[in-house]
Amino acid sequence: MDKLNLVVCVGVSLLLCLETPLEAQISAVSAQAAIEQTQTQPGEDGLGTRTVTELMEEFGVPGVSIAVIKDFKIHWAKAYGVADVETGQLVDIETMFQAASISKPVAAMGVLRAVQDGLFSLDDDINGILQSWTLDGKEFTQDQPVTPRTLTSHTSGLGDGFGFPGYDPEQPLPTIVQILEGHELSNVGRVFMEREPMTFYEYSGGGVTVMELALSDVRGRPFVDLMQDGVLTPIGMTRSSYAQPISPQHNNNAARAHDNNGESRGPKWHVYPEHAAAGLWTTPTDLARLIIEVQRSARGESNRVLSQSMIQEMLSPVGVGPFAVGFTMSKIGEGWYFSHGGSNWGFRALMLAHKVKGYGLVVMTNADQGSTVINEISRRIQYTYNWDSVASAVERGYRR
Repeated sequence: MDKLNLVVCVGVSLLLCLETPLEAQISAVSAQAAIEQTQTQPGEDGLGTRTVTELMEEFGVPGVSIAVIKDFKIHWAKAYGVADVETGQLVDIETMFQAASISKPVAAMGVLRAVQDGLFSLDDDINGILQSWTLDGKEFTQDQPVTPRTLTSHTSGLGDGFGFPGYDPEQPLPTIVQILEGHELSNVGRVFMEREPMTFYEYSGGGVTVMELALSDVRGRPFVDLMQDGVLTPIGMTRSSYAQPISPQHNNNAARAHDNNGESRGPKWHVYPEHAAAGLWTTPTDLARLIIEVQRSARGESNRVLSQSMIQEMLSPVGVGPFAVGFTMSKIGEGWYFSHGGSNWGFRALMLAHKVKGYGLVVMTNADQGSTVINEISRRIQYTYNWDSVASAVERGYRR
């Protein structure tokens, strides 16, 4: 890197400065400035009249971390604010946040890796894969079984109807089987069938948890380890882990959960033994690496985890509802996008990316009102980079 490029990198606080020409560096800096300042487009409820810092203050969001993808590369990453109001620790681009439900599409890559390795097919009966538990399909599975495809696309017919609130770090944790059975240690109800598979779409964290158990059973390994070795490490997600609770080493630079007012919720975070559904700790930069891997694999330009044909399962809706295997698919403006949002106790997050054009974004926050700030930042990024979602964003903004 020449001297002038080095000056640009040093002058931009927390910018992820890549080995690219000076023109690209200036473009990234200009884009940041446009997103951070007040907007000519007022946005929903006039939020465009606030700077990013003002948005954070107004909605009680201590910390925000962003990664922006352009031309199948991370164009820039930057962090704002405070990771922990109790200690005053600042957010940087390596600060880990809870991904919440964004854990699900990442876990789906592990499912597809097992399919690619020949351990089962997406359309096998899940009870033929499970070894440590059996799903009672009742009369609903007489004509077609619950399968990995339906579990990962929320079309399995399961009717758990709950999210996962997590556990205080001092509480005893249930096992996956105890969660599925609604054991007294579990803070959610049991998983049960409500209708025939592929009848219609109903979001089911319980279904993803069934798939977690099946994947661990067939691999004969803990889910945390198989995901680390099979997905996170090959993609280069060095600041990511499904370990629950988070390791002491990673906790040194992990965000605290905050409430609607941006105040501490007491415990630093909740623990999520439902790893596949809600347990991933990560950064926007690492999730951007995953998005790029999906985009490049779909073009046949990479196969660090999945082949081109296998990655298409993540980008092709199953036929009922908006989900493919892991991601939700949506037409926004003139573009087709894959995405997922996340909402855990004190954390909110969003990942959104174009299916073919090589751009996308990840925004993570450490507060319960983070979604409002995320949606406005997403709108600004779409305008700044002239995404083909802009027409729709004008009318209603992006929603997960």
